[in-house]
Parts: sequence; structure tokens; C-alpha cells
Amino acid sequence: MADKILLDVDGPLATITNNNPDKHNAFDDDMDQLLWEILAELRGRKEVRAVIWRAEGKSFSSGRDVGAIGGDKVELSHHELMTRGHKGIQQLFDLEAPVIVAAKGWTIGGSFQRALLADIRVASDDARFMLPEVTHGVIPDTGGVGRLFQICGHGVASDMVLTGRPMDAAEAFAHGVVSRVVAPDALDATVREMADKIAAAPAATVKMARRVIRHLAEPEIRSSMADELIAQTFVNKSDDYAEFRAARAGNRAAHYTGS
Repeated sequence: MADKILLDVDGPLATITNNNPDKHNAFDDDMDQLLWEILAELRGRKEVRAVIWRAEGKSFSSGRDVGAIGGDKVELSHHELMTRGHKGIQQLFDLEAPVIVAAKGWTIGGSFQRALLADIRVASDDARFMLPEVTHGVIPDTGGVGRLFQICGHGVASDMVLTGRPMDAAEAFAHGVVSRVVAPDALDATVREMADKIAAAPAATVKMARRVIRHLAEPEIRSSMADELIAQTFVNKSDDYAEFRAARAGNRAAHYTGS
């Protein structure tokens, strides 16, 4: 079976491709590990001046492959799994090359949060974004909510997180979540043109411009991720989460206590 995450380096451009189209590029543990390895490799490739992150199939990523949950052979606590995931995706911050996400179809949950941690997002006009974690009894825990708050403000971030409702491409553009919206058949070409333009600029200039922007935003994101680590660990041990799961399993109304 082909790798579910692919890396192609073409001169100064690198392209990461989500390659699990049969599942709308839902991420499993193997895909996570491949992504961390690819980001680590890109950290060492100083010739790369811009990174495109795209997907095969209809969606950028439908989030977590729920059918694969629990399939990790390594015995880790939820806290340890989150710590590993944070360290993995925070490698985005360590790349010298900016990352442009090409979003199409669904971009959901942790995959939406990861896309939010990239430098630029471009969407096809059929794109949809969603953070459904609260409707599953947990909270978003991949750092993207902090970036969503920075981009959209308290009200929009709270609406998306607390209701789990979708945001379409037009609304995402209006709020600044994506910087451009294009036709689906123009998405890859548009992102490639943007990456080419960035790669053609003086490398030191791009590096310093990105450094200034990152220093405005990154400390808050790292702080938010640290809070998520504590909060999600509490949620997973809470009485309410146990009640959520029991009510779902028993097909009955839940009775929450807030503890």
C-alpha cells in the first residue's frame, strides 16, 4: 500500500500530500507518524523555500479516522499521546519555509487545527471547516483554536467550538481564516503560483518577514496548547465524560454535573 502521506521536493518547493482519499484523508496513527517524519525532514532541508500542503481525493482531511482509534500499538496515556502530537505539529513553527495549505471539501477537527497552524490557507469554493469535538464530549486539542481566536475573535471561535457547526469557504474568507477562495480545478495551480512567488523572493527576506509575524502569534499558541493539554486530560477523567459515554452506549439522556 502506498504511503498515506507523501513528500515531493522539486527544487525550492516541497509538497506534502494527504494520500488517504478513500477515507477523505482521515488521519490514523501511521499518518500522524509519517507527518512528523516529513516535518522533521523538511526542518533539515535548507534549500526548501516554500511548502505546499494539499490532498488527493475530495477532501483535505475529514479529521481523525475513528475506526483506527485505539489501534496504536504503543501503550501511552492520553496525556502522553497529546504531548507527542503537540511536539509533532509544533515542528511547523521550526520550518524556515512558509507552509501554504490547499483546503478542499471537508477540513475537520484536528486536521482543521493543523491547517490553522500553517502560514497561509487557500480554499476551493466547495471547502467546509468544522470543529466537532465538543459534540463528542471532548475539546479541540491541537492548537488551532488559539489561531482561530487570533484570526476571528472570541465570538466566532466560541460559536464554532461550542456548537460544532460548519463554516463554508465564503464565511472562512470573510473572517480571514483563508486568504483566497478559488474554483476547485484552480486550487493546486493557485497554491503552486503562490509558492513559486515566495520561493523566488530573497530567502533571508522571507525568513525575517515570517519571523516577525510568527513572533506576534506563536507565544499565545504555545500557551494555548499547554492549557489544552491540562484541560483535555481533565475532561477524559471527568465524571461528565464518563456519563457522556455511558449515555451514548445506553441510548439514553445524559445527566451532567459539571465535574
